[in-house]
Amino acid sequence: MQPTISCSEKTNVTNLPTVGPRFLISDLCAFLETYLDPKLIKVVYHAYLFGAEAHEGQHRRSGEPYIYHPIAVAKILAEMKMDCNSLVAAILHDVIEDTNISKDDLKALFGEEVANLVDGVSKLTHLNTKNKAEAQAENFQKMLLAMANDIRVIIIKLSDRLHNMRTLGAMPLEKRRRIARETLEIYAPIANRLGMNHIRVDLEDLGFANLYPMRYQVITNELNKIRGSRKEIIKKIELSIGRRLRQENLSAKVIGREKHIFSIYKKMKNKKLNFNEILDVYAFRIIVDTPDTCYRTLGVIHDVYRPVPGRFKDYIAIPKTNGYQSLHSVLIGPHGVHVEVQIRSEEMNNIAESGIAAHWLYKTGDLSENKQQVNANEWLRNLLAMQEKSGSPIEFIENVKVDLFPDEVYVFTPTGEIMVLAKGSTVIDFAYAIHSDVGNACVSARIDRRMTPQSTILLNGQTVEIITKAGAHPNPSWLNFVVTIKARTSIRSYLKSCKENESIKLGKRLLEQALTAYSTDLSSIPYDVVTALLDELSLKKVESLLSEIGLGNHSAPLIARRLVPVTVDGNSDTLQPKAAHVPLLIQGTEGMVINMAKCCRPIPGDPIFGFFSAGKGIVIHHQSCKNIAIYKKRPDSWVEIQWDESDQSEYTTEIYIEVSNQRGVLALVAFAISEMNSNIDNVHVEDRDGLSSTIIFTLSVKNRIHLARIMKRIRLIKTVMKIYRAKG
Repeated sequence: MQPTISCSEKTNVTNLPTVGPRFLISDLCAFLETYLDPKLIKVVYHAYLFGAEAHEGQHRRSGEPYIYHPIAVAKILAEMKMDCNSLVAAILHDVIEDTNISKDDLKALFGEEVANLVDGVSKLTHLNTKNKAEAQAENFQKMLLAMANDIRVIIIKLSDRLHNMRTLGAMPLEKRRRIARETLEIYAPIANRLGMNHIRVDLEDLGFANLYPMRYQVITNELNKIRGSRKEIIKKIELSIGRRLRQENLSAKVIGREKHIFSIYKKMKNKKLNFNEILDVYAFRIIVDTPDTCYRTLGVIHDVYRPVPGRFKDYIAIPKTNGYQSLHSVLIGPHGVHVEVQIRSEEMNNIAESGIAAHWLYKTGDLSENKQQVNANEWLRNLLAMQEKSGSPIEFIENVKVDLFPDEVYVFTPTGEIMVLAKGSTVIDFAYAIHSDVGNACVSARIDRRMTPQSTILLNGQTVEIITKAGAHPNPSWLNFVVTIKARTSIRSYLKSCKENESIKLGKRLLEQALTAYSTDLSSIPYDVVTALLDELSLKKVESLLSEIGLGNHSAPLIARRLVPVTVDGNSDTLQPKAAHVPLLIQGTEGMVINMAKCCRPIPGDPIFGFFSAGKGIVIHHQSCKNIAIYKKRPDSWVEIQWDESDQSEYTTEIYIEVSNQRGVLALVAFAISEMNSNIDNVHVEDRDGLSSTIIFTLSVKNRIHLARIMKRIRLIKTVMKIYRAKG
C-alpha cells in the first residue's frame, strides 16, 4: 500500500459521527464530585441553567439541542481536572456570540474572570476584513492575543474544537475538509506545543479522517489485519518486561499501545514507506515512581531486548519545549519486531498527556506558575512580539504555522546554557534566540571553536559562539535560510523600518527638489495647506506623505503643485515652475528604495535614468537597456538622476568571458579579478562547443574605471578569447 492516494477522496467514512454520545449535566456533576468542592459544583450547575435558557430553541446541524455541545466541552475539561471557572466558561463559551447575552451580563453573574474567558474564546465572526482567509487569520490572531492574558482560553478553545471534530459528520463535505485542514495545521500543533498529547492525538486522527477519508480507511483496515497476528507478540513483550522488572524489585505499570493513525501516515509520507515497512507500529509505555527509577528501568529493558543503535533519546535531562519528559528507546523484540519504549514517572506521564492543563491537576484554584506555565507564557510573549512585527493577520498566521513545527535541535552557549531551536536552525536563528540586538549585529560565529558562515545549519550538541560587530545590520539574504519565526520577523521588521526611513529621506529629497522649481521649500508651506493635503490623501502625518513619494506611490512634482497654491483675483490658481529640475544624486547607501536594475546592472559612470516602481521606489537602468522601450511609454514615471561623484560604494555588474577549454583557466581568471581588488559574487559556466566555454562572473566594482581595469587585466590571459560586459 502506498502512502498517497488519489486526491478525489469524496467518499463518506462510516465511522465519522454526526452526534457524539449524550453527556448530560447530571453526568458532568457526578464526575465533578471526584475532585471539586460541592459549592463549586453548584456554580457549574447554575451556569448550565443559565446557558440552557440562553440557547433555548437553538439546535446544532445534527438536530440535537445546542446545550449538549457546551456540556460535552466542559466534560473534556473535567477529564483534565480543570478549575471551576474554566468549566463555567466552557458551558457559556458561545453565549456572547450566539445569544443576546453580553460580556457585562456574564461579569455581573459569574465574575470578571469567567467573562474574560468567554470573551477570549468567542469566535469574533463580525470582522471588517477583505476576504474569508483574512477573517480566519484575524480571528486566530485575536484568539492568540487573548491566550496571552489567560492560558485557559486556548485550553477551552482546544476542547471546543475537539468536540466539534468528534461531531463533524453532520457538516457538508467542503466545510468538513476546510475545518479538518485548519485543525491539522493550527489546533493540533498548538496542543502539541502546550504538551496536551491526548488532545493532539484525537485532533490529528479526526482531522486526518475528515481531510483524507480514503487514506484513513486504508490504514485502519491494514491495522485491523495485523492486529490479530501481533496481539500475541504484544502480550508476550508486556509479560516479559513486567516479569523482569519485578525480579529487579522495580514497581512499574507497563502499557502496550498502538501508534495512532496520523503518526503512521506521516511516517509513511515523510519516509516514503509502504505500511508493511513501518516496523514500530506498536509502542510500550512504562510508568514508574521517580526519575531515578526511569534510568534503572532503562538498563533492565536493554538487558531484556537489544536496543537499536542511535534510537535513544533522553528527554528527562533535556525536556522538550512543551515540558515533555521521558526516556525513548527502540528495541528489537521477538521475531525482529521493532518496539518503541517510553519510560517516565507518574508525574511526567500526567504532564505528557495533559501538558499545561496538568497545572490545574496538581494545583486546583492556584494560578501560580510552574515550569510548563513559564514555558507556555514565554511562547505567548514571543507570539505577541511576532504579532507586532507582522504586516498582516495572514502573515502572522503563516509565521505561527512555521513556529509550531515540532522538531527541535539542542545546542549550547559558550557558558553551557542549553538553547532549544527548530530543526534546521542556522547561526542567525541562534543569534536571534539570544536577543534581537545580537541577531541584528551578527557577522559570524564559532561552532565548537571553529569559524563558520552565518548560514551554517546547527546540529545537536554543538557549542555556538556568536561574533558581533558594532554598526552591523541584517542582510535581506538571511531570509533565504533562517527558519525560526523570531529571526524571520526581526529581520523583516528591521528591513521594513530601514525601508520606511529611507523612503522618507528619498521622498523629502524629491519633494524639496520639486519645490525648488517654485522657489520655495517644505518648511515655507503653510501648516493648514499641508494638513488639508494630508486629509485629502487620507494620510496622518507628513512623514507618511514623504514615504509615499519615496516609494513612488505619489509624484513629487504633482504634490509640489498642490502645496503652492496662490489666489489671483479671487480665483484659485497655482504658481508655475521658474527653475529647471536639478538631477537627483544617487549613492550606494539607499539600497532599500533606490535599486539597481538586474537586467542591465548600471554602475557609476554609466549614463542612467530612473523609473518609479510603485511600492518599491526608484529602479535605476542603463540608458542602453533593452527594457527602455517599455519605460518610454510612461514618461510621468521617469526621474532625472545622476551619480554622486563622492560615492565610494561598490556595485554589482556582470561580465562574459569566452575562454578556450584548458585546465586551470577558471582559477587564472578568478586570481586576476581578486588581484584587481574585486569580489566575485557568483560564477556560472556555459559550455559552447566542447573546445570553448563562456564564464559569467558577477562582480563588485566601484565604477566604470575600476571595471575597465579588471577587464584589461583579464585580456592579458592567453586562454581568454573575448570579454564583454552585459548591459541587458
